[in-house]
Amino acid sequence: MPPATSNYTASRAGRHRWHRARAARGEMWLTDAQLVERALAGDQDAYRLLVGRYQAAVYNLIVRMVRHPALAQDLAQDTFLRAFSHLHSFDPRYRFASWILRIGHNLAVDTLRRKSLEELPLDPPDAAGQARVQAALVDPRSDEASRLVEQGDLARALEWALARVRTEYRELLVLRHHQELSYEEIAEVTRLPVGTVKSYLHRGRAEMARLLESAGWGPATREGGGT
Repeated sequence: MPPATSNYTASRAGRHRWHRARAARGEMWLTDAQLVERALAGDQDAYRLLVGRYQAAVYNLIVRMVRHPALAQDLAQDTFLRAFSHLHSFDPRYRFASWILRIGHNLAVDTLRRKSLEELPLDPPDAAGQARVQAALVDPRSDEASRLVEQGDLARALEWALARVRTEYRELLVLRHHQELSYEEIAEVTRLPVGTVKSYLHRGRAEMARLLESAGWGPATREGGGT
């Protein structure tokens, strides 16, 4: 190929990449419903953006249900493949987050029913970590509490307790406190009545509190305050 033709081809390819990158940046500001509409029209970049927006949320829900990171990755991929093949059924009147999480939830539930999975909960913090968590729980506004958040000790303690609550409670706690879904949205994802969602969340929080306290991570007994 003559040099002039080669340079022209390279220039065209460069302009094409620039226009694609510019279009992708513009799509980042679109709503989920708009991205779905574009994906249905054949825009692959639009669906990639949807995957990018929700892949962490889908994985975080599934991994806390099945407790197997590798399996959770496979199920998360299956979730987006299934979502793509059923994208025409998405109702834009509802949140895409609830819709995609329901697909992931259903896949995880089906997997748990078919397999007897060994759970892989996180190890509890060491004695020093327990003491720091206990001190922070006494006064969550303290400097120690702030350091715990930065160091991850408090997060590990909560994750340890979350791994041990009943599966049906754990899933709802993740949807409520990690994904920040409303009671109604959680009911939509899990197909449970709103009243049951609230009841399970209450029981799940109580169970986590008992687990933390039994492991020595509850509020320390104040001097002279009795048992």
